[in-house]
Amino acid sequence: MTDASIPHTPARVSLIAPDERTRKRNAAERRFRAYGLAAVGVGLLALVVLMASILGNGLSAFRQTYVTIEATLDPAILDPKGQRNPDDLAKVSTIGYGRQIDAAVSAAVARAGIPTDGLTDKQMSGILSKEAPAQLRNKVLADPSLIGQTVPLRMLANGRVDGFFKGRVSLASAELDSNTSPEQLELAGAMRAAGLMEVGFNLGFITWPDASELRPEAAGLGVAMLGSAYMMIIVLVLALPLGVAASIYLQEFAPRNRWTDLIEVNIANLAAVPSIVYGILGLAIFINFAGLPQSAPVVGGLILTLMTLPTIIIATRASLDAVPPSIRDAALGVGASKMQSVFHHVLPLALPGIMTGTIIGMARALGETAPLLLIGMVAFVRDYPAAPPEGFFDPASALPVQVYQWTQRADPAFVERASGAIIVLLVVLMLMNTAAIILRRRFERRW
Repeated sequence: MTDASIPHTPARVSLIAPDERTRKRNAAERRFRAYGLAAVGVGLLALVVLMASILGNGLSAFRQTYVTIEATLDPAILDPKGQRNPDDLAKVSTIGYGRQIDAAVSAAVARAGIPTDGLTDKQMSGILSKEAPAQLRNKVLADPSLIGQTVPLRMLANGRVDGFFKGRVSLASAELDSNTSPEQLELAGAMRAAGLMEVGFNLGFITWPDASELRPEAAGLGVAMLGSAYMMIIVLVLALPLGVAASIYLQEFAPRNRWTDLIEVNIANLAAVPSIVYGILGLAIFINFAGLPQSAPVVGGLILTLMTLPTIIIATRASLDAVPPSIRDAALGVGASKMQSVFHHVLPLALPGIMTGTIIGMARALGETAPLLLIGMVAFVRDYPAAPPEGFFDPASALPVQVYQWTQRADPAFVERASGAIIVLLVVLMLMNTAAIILRRRFERRW
């Protein structure tokens, strides 16, 4: 027998010791896992840096410096006729109330024995917000019996003093600032040590309306939060029934032909359209053609409804499609009609997914800014909108638009306010997404 006639015997392969190909395959798998972990780590690091920046700049917006003093409201200035007539009291401007505050601050500093370093009464009261005279005026107009009495006042300190206690303003920077002086900051520090000034929780940041560039310490989110709430009500009322109805028809009743295929493709494309395109569409249709008012929640709600509809339709159709066909067949087998099988069996089982898609779509709409800028919601709005339905047509703002407005203003205090508004917006979005997760897990059924 020759060597050529000996049958070839393959080399033995161990099931325990890996060969070269197995080692290469395992190394490639380890590298892929390392790449994935590195990508996740970079993403988490970027998220941590972003959140640290927002929290570091914005948490101080929820704390505000207040001045607490007593003021004697002089009847000779505030009510010369002595009749407590509301019309006569309304004629007194904030200048008259400002004089009352000047005298009250000077008297409080003198009683506390604080050296003033040659500061005048006007300079001493300059540590207060320019909003203080207006707040005192509103307080007197609401209760004219206060005139002639000595009343306690808790007023806002101005933005520079507030920034001094938060570390944003220093004595060195005050020397170059025309809006304050080192002497005023030193006076503020002495007043805080004497108990006339404190830094406390700033509830007004949530409830007050926006303020002018000269009063950053008085700026709040009240109008913006109310405007966002009104728009979300409109989106919920319009987008949910329309989206669910369209989804049920397309998924359960519509025939499969080229027209329904075209509709499905267009719905998928609409979900990817940039939001500013919807803003241009809303400006052309709802404002220029229909004549609806600019900067009104009804227009913003209609635009956000158009944006949210594709998301709700896609999520609802996916939920309906996830229901096993056996559920439909069983309902039809016991004599139920097509509509009964859908509304009595399929729709209740798909409800968790529908609710999740709706909440996520509304959360996306809540954070949109570009379409709202095009319809005029960037305007300065200080008055609260009325209760629905009239309030839907009143001028209002929105949370993301308010953030945009504050980032465009020159005073550094508005940067703090913008970061604080971002925190509020993120908290609302997190609550909405958490609600979507809870509802889905609470009502989800597995087959």
